[in-house]
Parts: sequence; structure tokens; C-alpha cells
Amino acid sequence: MTNLDRRTVLALMAGLAATSALVPPAAALEIADYSQENLSKLQAWGKPYLLDFYASWCVTCAAQQRVLDDLTKAEAKYAAIPIVRVDWDTYGNGELAKSLAIPRRSTLVLMRGTTELGRLVAETREDKIAALLDLAGT
Repeated sequence: MTNLDRRTVLALMAGLAATSALVPPAAALEIADYSQENLSKLQAWGKPYLLDFYASWCVTCAAQQRVLDDLTKAEAKYAAIPIVRVDWDTYGNGELAKSLAIPRRSTLVLMRGTTELGRLVAETREDKIAALLDLAGT
């Protein structure tokens, strides 16, 4: 094992600090539970957001969430898209689901304002979910 003097250790620490400053922090995934207030803010914001119609007991919904987690960890552009989780058991027969003609839980709808950009129903393949999220850039 090599003995390092104080000057060498300080130089190494400075180098590590400089290197870490160059690496941007991972973007934080923004997930909010549905409320009309949350939705209204996102609609007025004018940027894309994802409506995630889910149920806590739904295995397809859980698989979709795992894919979304993986995608947002891998790509900052995906992490920048806020997600509004709409509990199917509470809001499945509500005005939002009816107005968007949501057929079932495990439906993902990408929106900008009040305009639908795309949707997936019961889809768990990473490439398909990534393609939906890519529509946010259009």
C-alpha cells in the first residue's frame, strides 16, 4: 500500500470535487396525486405531463411504474415530465376519466394543457412507454 503525503491527498480530493461538479445531478421524478387543483396548474403550465390511471392492486400498473422509474432514472428528459397519478378506485368513474374516455386502469395519457398527445392502455413494454414520453418533445 502506498503512503500518500498531505499535499497529494488534498490534490486528489480537489480533483474529485471538480469532477463531481461536472456531473449534473439526476433529475427528480415529479409524481403528484390527482386533484383538480394539481391538474389545473399543469394545464396552465403549458408543458407536457403524464396522467397515470392506476390502482394499487393492479399488477399491470405496478409493471408500468417500474418501467417509468427505470426510464426516468436513465433519462433526465423523462424525469422532467410530471406525473399525475389518478387512483382508479377513487376517480375511475369521475369526470376526468369520462371526459378523456379512459377505458380502464393502467392507462397512461400524455397531455399538454388540455390536449392529448398520446396514450397507452395496459402497455408495459419499455420501448412503447419511452415512445409515448418522447411525444413530449414534439
